Amino acid sequence: MASAGEDAGQTAVERLVELLKTRGETLATAESLTGGMVGAALTDVPGVSAVYRGGVVVYATDLKAKLAGVPAGLLDAVGPVHPDTAAALATGVRERLEATYGLATTGVAGPDPQAGVEAGTVYVAAAGPATVQVRKLQLSGDRRAIRESSVQAAVELAAALVAEEVE
Repeated sequence: MASAGEDAGQTAVERLVELLKTRGETLATAESLTGGMVGAALTDVPGVSAVYRGGVVVYATDLKAKLAGVPAGLLDAVGPVHPDTAAALATGVRERLEATYGLATTGVAGPDPQAGVEAGTVYVAAAGPATVQVRKLQLSGDRRAIRESSVQAAVELAAALVAEEVE
């Protein structure tokens, strides 16, 4: 039996996919700490191929620039776990994969801090034609719990952005 969190997560994913289908729009993902879990959650939904362009897993900092289009200067200035980096990931993957919306995750899943950033510090971002939204999460729990909560928050952010954004 699925937990309440899993049920809520699936509902958010299904809602996001349905919104995109209804509007004839598409989504791409750039993931760091979630390592493909957002893409996996999306591709669990039947019919998602109509809206999901694909994703990149950019775990290494240099790949955030090379594959997702995050400016190297930004990464040098603020690092990989920062709201501006999350916004650039979402915007970059949206542009590079030619999608209507981009969705990104970056953060520290733990158990140890990374470059002075505490475990559980996560940024999720969604970029659309008119706006970019970023949310900072301060999560607790083990590595798996932090990653699962990050996926849930990212999908909810994207669903909210798609629902409110009018071109």
